[in-house]
Amino acid sequence: MDVMTLTAIGLLTGATTVLFGFGGGFVAVPIVVWADAALGPAALPVATATSALVMVVSAAFATAVTPRPVLLALRGTGALLPLLAAGACAGAYATRFAPPEPVRWAFVGYVALTALDLLLRPGFLRTTRPGTESSPLPRPLPATAGAPIGAVAAFLGVGGSVMTVPALRRAGHPMRVATALANPLTLAVALPAAVVSLAGSAPPAATAAGTGLVGLVDPYAAGALLLGALPVIAVLRRRPPRIPDRVHACAYLGLLGVVALAMALTPA
Repeated sequence: MDVMTLTAIGLLTGATTVLFGFGGGFVAVPIVVWADAALGPAALPVATATSALVMVVSAAFATAVTPRPVLLALRGTGALLPLLAAGACAGAYATRFAPPEPVRWAFVGYVALTALDLLLRPGFLRTTRPGTESSPLPRPLPATAGAPIGAVAAFLGVGGSVMTVPALRRAGHPMRVATALANPLTLAVALPAAVVSLAGSAPPAATAAGTGLVGLVDPYAAGALLLGALPVIAVLRRRPPRIPDRVHACAYLGLLGVVALAMALTPA
């Protein structure tokens, strides 16, 4: 993939960062696997590591331009952030020892099961308006969820938003708020994962091919994706589109299906 193609795909990662809280990583994993297909089995750990770096930058930028009143909804989750980071360190370290092909299918399976859960279990596609008699006020995520979310997110490269957005939604937040809050939570996962990945050693296949990896990260792919993503994040945060809540939730669910299919069709 040339830089123009990756930059164009970066436009999509920027849109998903703002609209769905994905931080770019959820889209970046299958894209970087395709871009680095010449690495063979090493392509997946490189993609997971590269997506972590993309998520650090895009989620940090998205968080910085999110209105402060929205971010105040994270009050009461102080213990959650360090536990997310601790789990992410463990998950990123574990990717060094996991066989790539089972991890790829774990990614596909996890995303597919999540989509089914959101479709079949109440509380995501349709919620009652927060603050009404039939719905309590939005509540913070439990801190105990931090370590497992961080570990699974960093291990599979999904960034955490595939878990935090549904959890925030079921905690009583509308999609607009849930997707915005997913960005700082993604940052807590992606930052330690990126540090672990940058400190790792490049796989033998990458060293032999002279791909210029930094640790396990492909800086060429990461830079091209961010070149497209960051301007889109700035524009959409300044002028967010008006999307009905249920349509927004359905679009999130549909994107899960698209990403799972793309990863399943990625060449081994």
